[in-house]
Amino acid sequence: MADSLPCALLRGKSPKKDKPSLAGGVHQDMIGIIDYKAGNLTSVARALHYLGQPCEVTDEAGVLDACDRLVFPGVGAAGEAMSNLRRLGLDRRLREWIAAGKPTLGICLGTQVIFEFSEENATDCLGIVPGSVRRFPGDLKDRQGRFLKIPHMGWNGVEFCRSHPVFAGLPADAEFYFVHSYYPAPAVVDYALGWTDYGLRFCAAIAHKNLVAVQFHPEKSGGPGLKILDNFCRWGGADAQ
Repeated sequence: MADSLPCALLRGKSPKKDKPSLAGGVHQDMIGIIDYKAGNLTSVARALHYLGQPCEVTDEAGVLDACDRLVFPGVGAAGEAMSNLRRLGLDRRLREWIAAGKPTLGICLGTQVIFEFSEENATDCLGIVPGSVRRFPGDLKDRQGRFLKIPHMGWNGVEFCRSHPVFAGLPADAEFYFVHSYYPAPAVVDYALGWTDYGLRFCAAIAHKNLVAVQFHPEKSGGPGLKILDNFCRWGGADAQ
């Protein structure tokens, strides 16, 4: 999906009106956006710049190592993504950064490849989170028995099952923008933080220690998505549990 301005999907609302309040001033931690040739990086950078947050898109491990926190976005296929991560030497480094406690946010494909295995291209992934990524069945139906389109593309709500600083302050009726044919299936249910229904109930957000990850695109989700990004930029990295 082509990159766009972070507020291009606010459904006609004014960007200034929906911009989250940066109470207490702008947090100046440097945010590293991991470039593993998976696309969608410009949208994330634009959203962070809109929030006044310094960030750098890079595939250089040394630069990312010096960043205070990481965003791991992406669109595309799991097999190619893992090939690029290994070629760039970022697979091992990403495991190390997360293990060392660096606050990290996964988005879409970046969320999927942190699991052990993806059905897409039958890919062995990073194995940071136990579980797999599964394809939506081709005969998926809604509650009225109508066939649903794959990929799942559009706005959906997320039911958050526990509180977490990165998802604090969201409106109860907030919706987020999804574009995906595969969905996360964590093996440890306690990692699952948010759930969405699309013919079946699937995990749309996970959280464990200094790692949060979402299947939807916060950078394309208007005010609520910007709120998530702003919260992440201020988050100390501790799980709410």
